[in-house]
Amino acid sequence: MRAELTNKGFTELRTADDVETAMANVSGTALVVINSVCGCAAGSARPGILKSLQGDKKPDHLLTVFAGQDLDATQKAREFMVPFPPSSPAVALFKDGKIVHMVERHMIEGRTADMVADNLAGAYESFC
Repeated sequence: MRAELTNKGFTELRTADDVETAMANVSGTALVVINSVCGCAAGSARPGILKSLQGDKKPDHLLTVFAGQDLDATQKAREFMVPFPPSSPAVALFKDGKIVHMVERHMIEGRTADMVADNLAGAYESFC
């Protein structure tokens, strides 16, 4: 589940310090994925995220934390996602350090991977 993203170029952030450092050093756009073991992460979120990255426009940085396992890293990542409530899986697009697009769990559950991909690709068109 971790490797599904890291094998495709995502940098895994395993500690709160990793998240702080990554977020302090990104310029341009960054996609931050809160990964999860749940069925919607496996069936829609991860496949949709990966499909969304096949177009010409995509984020400059790909980052991920794993909810339920890397607790401190996940908590720190969620601090950057305020005012959105904690959810996993979740996907946030940042531009110049500010959140510009958010896909929460309720926007993933019951949707296909293609729908998740289309949602994210639209955000990349607008912000990347």
